[in-house]
This record gives sequence, structure tokens and C-alpha cells, in this order.
Amino acid sequence: MDAAAVPFTDPDQAADFVRQFHHEQPAAGDPAARLRAVLDEIDRTGTYEHTPAELAYGAKLAWRNAARCIGRLYWRSLVVRDLRHLGAADDIAAECFEHLRLAGNGGRIRPVISVFAPDRPGRPAARILNQQLVRYAGHPGPDGAWIGDPAGARLAARARDLGWKCGEERFEVLPLLVQERPGERPEWYELPDGSTLEVELVHPDHDWFAELGLRWYAVPAISDMTLEIGGVRYPTAPFNGWYMGTEIGARNLADADRYDMLATVAERLGLDTSSDRTLWRDRALVELNVAVLHSFQEAGVTMADHHTESERFLKHVAQEKRLGRPTPADWSWIVPPVSGGLTPVYHRYYDPVDPSLRPAFVAREPW
Repeated sequence: MDAAAVPFTDPDQAADFVRQFHHEQPAAGDPAARLRAVLDEIDRTGTYEHTPAELAYGAKLAWRNAARCIGRLYWRSLVVRDLRHLGAADDIAAECFEHLRLAGNGGRIRPVISVFAPDRPGRPAARILNQQLVRYAGHPGPDGAWIGDPAGARLAARARDLGWKCGEERFEVLPLLVQERPGERPEWYELPDGSTLEVELVHPDHDWFAELGLRWYAVPAISDMTLEIGGVRYPTAPFNGWYMGTEIGARNLADADRYDMLATVAERLGLDTSSDRTLWRDRALVELNVAVLHSFQEAGVTMADHHTESERFLKHVAQEKRLGRPTPADWSWIVPPVSGGLTPVYHRYYDPVDPSLRPAFVAREPW
């Protein structure tokens, strides 16, 4: 076949999805007519348009297929916002802020995905440049020590180049950067008041913990991945579940290349840090995680602990097995970074990860 005649959207992937959708949604009826219509549309235009029902179910399937996610028991509850008619930066930013408000839900976090315009033949869709809708800025201070989150340094530098004024706060929320077309200057938007729910961190047993001035945001909305359904690519489709405590307490605040708080917590606890054999890091890590779980609970904000979420994941695995479906899982991501051996997800093997499994959230291709 002439390369120029190759369709933008793979018809085999489209056909596979249509068949899966009709198989898992019997009320949709026989897939034959829809399959003919989809393949004809691809033949005429190079791609096709999902029905609202196909889009909603496809997004849920992408979550179900997410091998690195331990929270897949709730994949059916995903709220899908169909915003495919929007592609302008201003509109995308406004709806991202609405996404955060809806997902935050006064603390009762809801899983939400907002799906904007897909890539079309000769018309790539807009991209959000942030890794997450909410993330903290980071930059080196005058003494070379980091102020804020090193993971936010690159985006903070780009935002400053665009005119954003970065302050000196350790937990300064980054603006949202949206780029409409390849090579165009991105637009940046400060997150408005009321869109970012944050929790101040305290400890149930140590009053001094509040003096550390730590906090974290409540909605972990991933915004730099492409949602791929039946060969159609949605590069702007921010989505969120809710946090598991260890994501904050054992990674974001503890990792040496993030906020690196373990030595500070250990010092305030009066631990002997002269040798690794005192397990001072382990003890500080546990107390940091205690503070995260306690603070979110006291604030009335949804958060899972790693023991409960591990049990829920195995319930999901069992449900999928009864339905005759595999549950691909990346063991290194499913097992939590604190007390992994004490959780039931540690002591078993999982179905292998299939990189070709679709629908899926996939790494976004650069322009």
C-alpha cells in the first residue's frame, strides 16, 4: 500500500475496540453495523469519532488496563467528561480548573477524566505541558539548596521564561501550561482560588510536626499521558483517582530527589542517625506516613492506606478472574514502598504486562 494511503487511525485497533465494546456492553446490540460505519469513516477520513458511550467506556477500560495502578477496583466509577469539542488553550485551562473542583468534591475525592479534542489527520490537538494539573514548583536557592519540589523545576523554569513570577515558597503551585500547536508559544494560567484543595500536615502524637510547614494537594490528576481508545489518540485527557498515603509520605516528601524530609523528621524525633543499622530512616518514614494519613483523615479528604488498598486490589483481581479476564500488573508499582512484605499484594505473581493492550493511558509522543 502507498504510504500516503495508510490511514491515520489503525482500522484493526478500531475494529478490536468496537467488538470489545459490544461484547462487554450487550445493550449496545450487534456490532456489525457500527463496525461497518467505523471502517467506512476511517477509509474516507483517515480516522473516526467515538460515540459518547464508546468514549466513556473506553476511558474506563484504560483505567482497568493500567498495570501500575493499585486502585483499579473502582474503574467503573470513573466520571468521564466529554470535552472533545474544545481545543483552545483558554477553554482547556478553564475546564481543567473545573475538573479539579469536581474531583476535589469538598474532600470526598471523585475519580474524573476530562477528555479534550483528539489528534486528527494533519491536526495535532493541544497538549498540557504539566505532569499533573497540580504540582509544586522547585528551584535552587542562593546557597544551592533546593526550594520546593525538584520534580517541578523544569516546568517552573519554562513558566518563568513565559512571564510567570515564581516566589520563594516551598509549596508554590505551578501554573498550568497549555500549548495549542507544535512550535507555538504555550499559554500559562495561574490556578484560581478554590480549585486546589490542599491539606496541612500534622502528627497525632508530635506537636512539633506542624512546625515543619508541610502540606500536600488532594487531587493527583495526571495530565501528560495520552488516552488511546481504538486507535484514536487523545493527548489531552487529565485523569485522577485519589492518593494512597505512601505516594506522599514515602515518595514525594521522603525521596532524596524530592522534598527529602527523612533526616529532618529523624532529628526532631531524636533518633540516632550515626548508622544505617539504627534504622532511623525506616522509623522516620513510618512517622511521616502516620502524619499524612492522620492529616487527610482529620481534614475529611479521601485517602487510602496501603494495607486496605492492597486488599481491595486483590478483590479486583478476583472479580476479573471470575469474569474470565486477566489483570496485568507491574509488581514493582503494585507493592507499596512501605512495609511491602506486610501487604497481601507482595506474596504473589500477576498476569504479565502487555504493552499493546488497549484501551490504555500511554506515554505521550513529543511533537
